[in-house]
Amino acid sequence: MNKNRLADTLIYLLTCITIIFIFIMLVAVDFPIILAALLSAAVGVFLLYIRGRKHRAQDGKHRLPKLSAEKQAFYESKGLGKEDIQYFRQTMQNAKIQIKKIETNLHATGKLKAIENRNNTIHLTKSLFREIIKEPNRLHEVDQFLYVHLPSLADLSEKYVEIDNHQAKSKATYDMLDRSSQTLDKMCQQIAEDYVEFKSDDIEDMEVEVELAKRSLDKDNGFNQESIQNDEV
Repeated sequence: MNKNRLADTLIYLLTCITIIFIFIMLVAVDFPIILAALLSAAVGVFLLYIRGRKHRAQDGKHRLPKLSAEKQAFYESKGLGKEDIQYFRQTMQNAKIQIKKIETNLHATGKLKAIENRNNTIHLTKSLFREIIKEPNRLHEVDQFLYVHLPSLADLSEKYVEIDNHQAKSKATYDMLDRSSQTLDKMCQQIAEDYVEFKSDDIEDMEVEVELAKRSLDKDNGFNQESIQNDEV
Protein backbone atom coordinates (compact mmCIF):
# COMPACT_ATOMS: atom_id res chain seq x y z
CA MET A 1 0.00 0.00 0.00
CA ASN A 2 1.52 3.32 -1.04
CA LYS A 3 1.61 6.44 1.10
CA ASN A 4 -1.23 8.21 -0.70
CA ARG A 5 -3.58 5.26 -0.33
CA LEU A 6 -2.66 4.88 3.34
CA ALA A 7 -3.27 8.58 3.94
CA ASP A 8 -6.68 8.39 2.24
CA THR A 9 -7.61 5.34 4.31
CA LEU A 10 -6.68 7.11 7.54
CA ILE A 11 -8.67 10.19 6.54
CA TYR A 12 -11.77 8.15 5.77
CA LEU A 13 -11.35 6.28 9.05
CA LEU A 14 -11.04 9.52 11.02
CA THR A 15 -14.07 10.91 9.21
CA CYS A 16 -16.13 7.86 10.21
CA ILE A 17 -14.96 8.16 13.81
CA THR A 18 -15.89 11.86 13.79
CA ILE A 19 -19.37 11.08 12.45
CA ILE A 20 -19.94 8.41 15.11
CA PHE A 21 -18.62 10.70 17.85
CA ILE A 22 -20.91 13.56 16.81
CA PHE A 23 -23.87 11.20 16.60
CA ILE A 24 -23.22 9.81 20.09
CA MET A 25 -22.80 13.30 21.56
CA LEU A 26 -26.05 14.52 20.00
CA VAL A 27 -27.97 11.49 21.20
CA ALA A 28 -26.45 11.90 24.67
CA VAL A 29 -28.01 15.37 24.94
CA ASP A 30 -31.43 13.97 23.96
CA PHE A 31 -31.23 15.04 20.33
CA PRO A 32 -33.70 13.17 18.08
CA ILE A 33 -31.93 10.11 16.66
CA ILE A 34 -32.94 10.73 13.05
CA LEU A 35 -31.91 14.38 13.19
CA ALA A 36 -28.65 13.45 14.95
CA ALA A 37 -27.89 10.93 12.21
CA LEU A 38 -28.60 13.49 9.49
CA LEU A 39 -26.42 16.15 11.11
CA SER A 40 -23.58 13.68 11.67
CA ALA A 41 -23.77 12.52 8.07
CA ALA A 42 -23.82 16.15 6.87
CA VAL A 43 -20.63 16.86 8.81
CA GLY A 44 -19.01 13.79 7.26
CA VAL A 45 -20.02 14.83 3.75
CA PHE A 46 -18.68 18.33 4.37
CA LEU A 47 -15.31 17.00 5.57
CA LEU A 48 -15.01 14.72 2.55
CA TYR A 49 -15.97 17.61 0.26
CA ILE A 50 -13.20 19.78 1.72
CA ARG A 51 -10.75 16.92 1.27
CA GLY A 52 -11.86 16.35 -2.33
CA ARG A 53 -11.60 20.04 -3.21
CA LYS A 54 -8.05 20.13 -1.87
CA HIS A 55 -7.15 17.12 -4.01
CA ARG A 56 -8.68 18.71 -7.10
CA ALA A 57 -6.70 21.90 -6.50
CA GLN A 58 -3.48 19.89 -6.23
CA ASP A 59 -4.31 17.87 -9.32
CA GLY A 60 -4.98 21.08 -11.22
CA LYS A 61 -1.44 22.24 -10.57
CA HIS A 62 -0.04 19.05 -12.09
CA ARG A 63 -2.57 18.69 -14.91
CA LEU A 64 -0.94 18.62 -18.31
CA PRO A 65 -1.99 21.23 -20.86
CA LYS A 66 -3.61 20.01 -24.05
CA LEU A 67 -1.09 18.64 -26.51
CA SER A 68 -1.04 20.48 -29.82
CA ALA A 69 -1.01 18.56 -33.09
CA GLU A 70 2.32 20.15 -33.98
CA LYS A 71 3.93 19.06 -30.71
CA GLN A 72 2.50 15.57 -31.02
CA ALA A 73 3.93 15.28 -34.53
CA PHE A 74 7.29 16.43 -33.17
CA TYR A 75 7.27 13.76 -30.45
CA GLU A 76 6.28 11.09 -32.95
CA SER A 77 9.10 12.19 -35.26
CA LYS A 78 11.46 11.46 -32.37
CA GLY A 79 10.14 7.90 -32.14
CA LEU A 80 7.85 8.31 -29.12
CA GLY A 81 4.62 6.35 -28.92
CA LYS A 82 1.43 7.48 -27.18
CA GLU A 83 2.42 6.14 -23.76
CA ASP A 84 5.97 7.44 -24.16
CA ILE A 85 4.65 10.91 -24.93
CA GLN A 86 2.39 10.89 -21.87
CA TYR A 87 5.22 9.69 -19.63
CA PHE A 88 7.65 12.25 -21.03
CA ARG A 89 5.22 15.14 -20.65
CA GLN A 90 4.33 14.20 -17.08
CA THR A 91 8.00 13.85 -16.18
CA MET A 92 8.84 17.25 -17.62
CA GLN A 93 5.79 18.84 -15.99
CA ASN A 94 7.04 17.58 -12.62
CA ALA A 95 10.51 18.89 -13.45
CA LYS A 96 9.08 22.30 -14.31
CA ILE A 97 7.35 22.49 -10.92
CA GLN A 98 10.56 21.50 -9.14
CA ILE A 99 12.62 24.06 -11.06
CA LYS A 100 10.17 26.81 -10.09
CA LYS A 101 10.40 25.70 -6.47
CA ILE A 102 14.21 25.68 -6.64
CA GLU A 103 14.22 29.18 -8.13
CA THR A 104 12.01 30.48 -5.33
CA ASN A 105 14.11 28.82 -2.64
CA LEU A 106 17.50 29.89 -3.99
CA HIS A 107 16.34 33.50 -4.07
CA ALA A 108 14.94 33.38 -0.55
CA THR A 109 18.14 33.95 1.45
CA GLY A 110 21.43 35.73 0.91
CA LYS A 111 23.43 32.54 1.40
CA LEU A 112 21.45 30.62 -1.19
CA LYS A 113 21.57 33.55 -3.61
CA ALA A 114 25.37 33.49 -3.38
CA ILE A 115 25.41 29.75 -4.09
CA GLU A 116 23.07 30.21 -7.05
CA ASN A 117 25.12 33.07 -8.49
CA ARG A 118 28.34 31.12 -8.14
CA ASN A 119 26.96 28.05 -9.92
CA ASN A 120 24.47 29.75 -12.26
CA THR A 121 22.03 27.05 -11.18
CA ILE A 122 18.71 28.54 -12.26
CA HIS A 123 19.93 29.34 -15.76
CA LEU A 124 21.46 25.88 -16.18
CA THR A 125 18.40 24.00 -14.92
CA LYS A 126 16.14 25.93 -17.28
CA SER A 127 18.56 25.52 -20.17
CA LEU A 128 18.86 21.78 -19.61
CA PHE A 129 15.07 21.56 -19.30
CA ARG A 130 14.71 23.19 -22.73
CA GLU A 131 17.38 20.95 -24.23
CA ILE A 132 15.57 17.83 -23.00
CA ILE A 133 12.33 19.13 -24.51
CA LYS A 134 14.13 19.41 -27.85
CA GLU A 135 15.41 15.83 -27.61
CA PRO A 136 12.77 13.76 -25.79
CA ASN A 137 14.31 10.55 -27.09
CA ARG A 138 17.28 11.20 -24.78
CA LEU A 139 15.20 11.15 -21.61
CA HIS A 140 17.03 8.07 -20.33
CA GLU A 141 20.30 10.03 -20.35
CA VAL A 142 19.07 12.50 -17.74
CA ASP A 143 17.39 10.15 -15.27
CA GLN A 144 19.72 11.22 -12.45
CA PHE A 145 19.04 14.89 -13.14
CA LEU A 146 15.26 14.48 -13.30
CA TYR A 147 14.64 11.86 -10.63
CA VAL A 148 17.44 12.48 -8.12
CA HIS A 149 19.25 15.79 -8.43
CA LEU A 150 16.28 18.10 -9.09
CA PRO A 151 13.98 16.65 -6.38
CA SER A 152 16.81 16.55 -3.84
CA LEU A 153 17.79 20.15 -4.52
CA ALA A 154 14.16 21.28 -4.30
CA ASP A 155 13.57 19.46 -1.01
CA LEU A 156 16.80 20.44 0.73
CA SER A 157 16.62 24.09 -0.35
CA GLU A 158 13.03 24.25 0.89
CA LYS A 159 14.04 22.78 4.25
CA TYR A 160 16.99 25.20 4.46
CA VAL A 161 14.74 28.22 3.91
CA GLU A 162 12.25 26.93 6.47
CA ILE A 163 14.90 26.52 9.17
CA ASP A 164 16.69 29.74 8.25
CA ASN A 165 13.43 31.61 8.85
CA HIS A 166 13.27 30.45 12.47
CA GLN A 167 13.25 33.47 14.75
CA ALA A 168 15.68 31.89 17.23
CA LYS A 169 18.56 29.61 16.33
CA SER A 170 20.99 27.64 18.46
CA LYS A 171 24.62 26.95 17.62
CA ALA A 172 23.58 23.48 16.49
CA THR A 173 21.07 25.06 14.12
CA TYR A 174 23.70 27.35 12.62
CA ASP A 175 26.06 24.39 12.23
CA MET A 176 23.35 22.41 10.47
CA LEU A 177 22.59 25.33 8.16
CA ASP A 178 26.27 25.64 7.34
CA ARG A 179 26.55 21.94 6.50
CA SER A 180 23.35 22.15 4.48
CA SER A 181 24.64 25.12 2.48
CA GLN A 182 27.80 23.19 1.65
CA THR A 183 25.71 20.26 0.48
CA LEU A 184 23.50 22.57 -1.57
CA ASP A 185 26.60 24.06 -3.17
CA LYS A 186 27.75 20.59 -4.21
CA MET A 187 24.29 19.77 -5.51
CA CYS A 188 24.32 22.93 -7.63
CA GLN A 189 27.71 21.92 -8.98
CA GLN A 190 26.21 18.56 -9.88
CA ILE A 191 23.49 20.32 -11.88
CA ALA A 192 26.23 22.03 -13.88
CA GLU A 193 27.87 18.66 -14.49
CA ASP A 194 24.54 17.25 -15.65
CA TYR A 195 24.27 20.04 -18.20
CA VAL A 196 27.82 19.59 -19.46
CA GLU A 197 27.33 15.83 -19.76
CA PHE A 198 24.12 16.25 -21.76
CA LYS A 199 25.83 18.73 -24.07
CA SER A 200 29.05 16.72 -24.31
CA ASP A 201 28.45 15.87 -27.98
CA ASP A 202 28.18 19.55 -28.84
CA ILE A 203 31.32 20.28 -26.86
CA GLU A 204 33.21 17.49 -28.63
CA ASP A 205 31.97 18.75 -31.99
CA MET A 206 33.16 22.23 -31.10
CA GLU A 207 36.56 20.89 -30.07
CA VAL A 208 36.84 19.16 -33.44
CA GLU A 209 35.83 22.37 -35.22
CA VAL A 210 38.38 24.36 -33.23
CA GLU A 211 41.11 21.84 -34.05
CA LEU A 212 40.22 21.87 -37.75
CA ALA A 213 40.11 25.65 -37.77
CA LYS A 214 43.46 25.77 -36.00
CA ARG A 215 45.05 23.41 -38.52
CA SER A 216 43.56 25.36 -41.38
CA LEU A 217 44.87 28.56 -39.86
CA ASP A 218 48.32 27.05 -39.43
CA LYS A 219 48.33 25.96 -43.07
CA ASP A 220 47.21 29.39 -44.19
CA ASN A 221 49.90 31.04 -42.10
CA GLY A 222 52.52 28.68 -43.51
CA PHE A 223 51.32 29.29 -47.04
CA ASN A 224 51.29 33.03 -46.56
CA GLN A 225 54.75 33.01 -45.04
CA GLU A 226 56.16 30.81 -47.78
CA SER A 227 54.52 32.76 -50.59
CA ILE A 228 56.16 36.04 -49.65
CA GLN A 229 59.64 34.82 -48.78
CA ASN A 230 60.75 34.58 -52.43
CA ASP A 231 58.93 37.65 -53.62
CA GLU A 232 61.10 40.55 -54.59
CA VAL A 233 60.38 43.81 -52.91
